[in-house]
Amino acid sequence: MGKEATLSFVRCQSTYEAVRILSEERSFPVWKLCDFLHITRSAYYRWLMHPKSNRELENERIAGVIGNIHKAHPDMGYRRIRDELDRKHDIHVNDKRILRINRALHIQSTIKYRRHGCTRSATSPEYIAKNYLKRQFHADVPNSKWLTDVTEFKYYIGPEVHKIYLSAILDLYDRRIVSYALGDHNDNRIVFDTFDAAVTSNPDAHPMFHSDRGFQYTSRSFHMKIQAARMKQSMSRVAHCIDNGPMEGFWSILKREMYYGYKFTSREQLAQTISDYIYYYNYQRLQRRLSVMTPMEFHQQYTKAA
Repeated sequence: MGKEATLSFVRCQSTYEAVRILSEERSFPVWKLCDFLHITRSAYYRWLMHPKSNRELENERIAGVIGNIHKAHPDMGYRRIRDELDRKHDIHVNDKRILRINRALHIQSTIKYRRHGCTRSATSPEYIAKNYLKRQFHADVPNSKWLTDVTEFKYYIGPEVHKIYLSAILDLYDRRIVSYALGDHNDNRIVFDTFDAAVTSNPDAHPMFHSDRGFQYTSRSFHMKIQAARMKQSMSRVAHCIDNGPMEGFWSILKREMYYGYKFTSREQLAQTISDYIYYYNYQRLQRRLSVMTPMEFHQQYTKAA
């Protein structure tokens, strides 16, 4: 079956039905209707004379599920939709088929936006670490390499614009968010709270800890925390955002999927949405780099094997 026939279940069903009604009830010539609607008479008569094939019926069923997934997660592209179908709906098809169905349904993921960071470099850093990570973004075991950063979000109360800040730590092995903290100020406290929460929940972890050169991370107080936790501190080079690439990537994913395109009108609403998304990211969002598992599934797989 060719591609045109494969897509007819979505693209042409309503068109064929219109031709049938107009030709039978109003006696319009079929050839004129087909010509006007840019379909072939042979395709129309094939549709009229023969029942739907098993593949067409299956495509209709898949299209319905895809529509529901897209409605719930408009950020998903065809690859993530295929993974969602495979893992959660027991529908096992390849990427190309999902791409064709998506195109027929005019489904595409939301657009990526460029991140506008909020990290302020220290004017007089008390401690600068070398870039020991050196863009080696692979880790063989959990809690061996942690990345961190801070980003900002806006919400509106009437005409007034307010901000909250999110600090997070990401594990390079399973890409899970180890800990995070929300605050009204981009200050030492939000970074220290994030770090303390990570250490408390992972007391035996002594990873390489990588950040940019934000003023919080270059303070002597923070370096003392790193030393007390027996971690090795690493920092990105000046003006090299890619040195902290996976962390930047997480901000991009988070904002594209739960922030851009929405207007938040209270701090509580925005803070709860961020918290809900991080839970979704850790426990429900499938990733191909993790063998189509969630970060926590990938993490737990290692734990069980160990």
